Amino acid sequence: MKKRTGWLIGAFALTAGAIGAMSTQRKRKRMQATRKANDVWARPGMLVTFRAELMPGRERDERTFRVKELLSSGRVLLQGVDGEHAEKEFEPVQFDRPLE
Repeated sequence: MKKRTGWLIGAFALTAGAIGAMSTQRKRKRMQATRKANDVWARPGMLVTFRAELMPGRERDERTFRVKELLSSGRVLLQGVDGEHAEKEFEPVQFDRPLE
């Protein structure tokens, strides 16, 4: 293989990689924009329960609070509890659980 052919193949590979990276980046941006608008883990008025590790010795009813406000950062303000709280602090949401 001549020197010029090797250079041409290398340039082609580099260009193909750059095009692939740009298209992947565009797809991610589009996906994140739609996910942020539609994918919210909590809504105002919804009941959430703190994980038992964060409030040891308390029953489930004592660890359950109502969401007062959803912040733009994805954190929530709760009724009866001070401060902002993240999704990781709560048990996974159970949609089949009856409302109180």
